[in-house]
Amino acid sequence: MEMRKHAQIAMLLSLAVVLNIFENMIPILGGQIPGLKIGLANVLIIFTLYTFSFKDAFYLSILRVFIVSMLYSGLFSPAFFFSLSGATLSIIIMFFAKNILKLSIIGVSIAGSIFHSIGQVLVAILILGEINIIYMLPWLIIFALVAGTVVGILSKYSVNKFKMYCK
Repeated sequence: MEMRKHAQIAMLLSLAVVLNIFENMIPILGGQIPGLKIGLANVLIIFTLYTFSFKDAFYLSILRVFIVSMLYSGLFSPAFFFSLSGATLSIIIMFFAKNILKLSIIGVSIAGSIFHSIGQVLVAILILGEINIIYMLPWLIIFALVAGTVVGILSKYSVNKFKMYCK
């Protein structure tokens, strides 16, 4: 059973990496806000959070950041740290939103999306030493509400289908 779970997590990780790289190629809003994307790979993170465990979802999220950074932007580049901070804060907040606040899967996704943006902006301020980046945050949060809702709906559908097939 443990081997099967590891194989499933590995497949989810592979798909998350592919989705992340694919999404990096699609400029949203004409590329006016660097790194802005819907976060389709987070469907798989939320799916893992609901069907496996927080620990598995955390590992999946962090490993995805490392692998995509190695393949796409460069390991330990500023983009890596932006992504790592957003992913880490996001998964921790989603855990609390799910288990403590008892939010719906869509609410969990929205919370994760918003805090992903907050984490990235905070680290961008630290790395770049430019406080004015904070002025991007309201726009990022508005986009995060929309993106979090889309990802949440897709996650809810995926989790429900998975549970239906496992009965």
